[in-house]
Amino acid sequence: MNEVAKRKICVAVTGLNAIDSPGPGIAVIRGILDCTAWDVKIIGLSYESLEPGIYMHDIVTKTYQIPYPSAGSEALYNRLIQIHEQEQIDVIIPNFDAELQNFIKISKDLKKEGIGTFLPSLAQLEARDKVNLYNFGKQHNLLVPADRIIYKAEDLKSVIEQFDFPIVVKGKYYEAVVAYTLEQAQKAFHKLQAKWGLPIIVQQFINGTEINIAALGDGKGNTISAVPMRKLYITDKGKAWAGITLEDQSLIDLAQHFISATKWSGGFELEIMRTTDNKPYIMEINPRFPAWIYLTTGAGQNQPAALVKMALGEEVKPYTTYEVGKIFIRYSWDLITNIEEFQKISAFGEL
Repeated sequence: MNEVAKRKICVAVTGLNAIDSPGPGIAVIRGILDCTAWDVKIIGLSYESLEPGIYMHDIVTKTYQIPYPSAGSEALYNRLIQIHEQEQIDVIIPNFDAELQNFIKISKDLKKEGIGTFLPSLAQLEARDKVNLYNFGKQHNLLVPADRIIYKAEDLKSVIEQFDFPIVVKGKYYEAVVAYTLEQAQKAFHKLQAKWGLPIIVQQFINGTEINIAALGDGKGNTISAVPMRKLYITDKGKAWAGITLEDQSLIDLAQHFISATKWSGGFELEIMRTTDNKPYIMEINPRFPAWIYLTTGAGQNQPAALVKMALGEEVKPYTTYEVGKIFIRYSWDLITNIEEFQKISAFGEL
């Protein structure tokens, strides 16, 4: 008996920088490819010519460069339509905080062209922004450390009087530095300002155990998936290089409360610091899948595949169980390619 032919789909993914501070793209792709529901072609969307995912031809069929987020939503839309004419994209999954606003702005126009997305609204994106996080927590009865939004390094002195050391100095989009002296705080301020711009967020330091929750909301207040993980190994940049899934209903309840309160649409990550008296402080809410998202697939809840199904308009039932004690260990290897490939993506914007 012949097998029923699988539906062929084309999924485009950003975040191919599988480096020491990796983007989520490769992990998202692996989850999608693990799903047997479709015959999938993966299109990579890159910003830099040395993003490793560009050259991983076993999982990425073809890669196209797209404009930096600073170019605006119109430039992004025009480039995506050019790529769509070549590849007939069914779904796009953006994986960087800085690019989400542009993708959200053009999502309705992309839908008219037959390209599905499953993203939060601009209002949802803005509400959980680091700049608004403390007020967001108060509004939804969530524990969030006190913070100050500053635009000048001179303001650090008044912040220190308010919080005492140590303090956490955070960039607008990424990176956080724990500072124990004014000099360290000033150095962190200038470094993060140069890299990510203003404002800088200075947050009260919370001592405890760091826990992350990867979750997926359906946009109607329902939780499709929620998997908590504790970091087992952390890099000097604070990135998880190994982690283990946890059995803790209170963490699942926290993710469900966030999704119910916000009616969040799409994937996100809660970065939690749980204190010795078991209080879960939300340190950050990342509005997209984390780089460790493939652990959810390994634990039995394939969040990237579920998101693709919802972007295609398919019904997805909530996951109810996952495997506790599942560990991920990240590793690196040298990917060998030819200079001709690097030249082609650099010169022509596609490979």
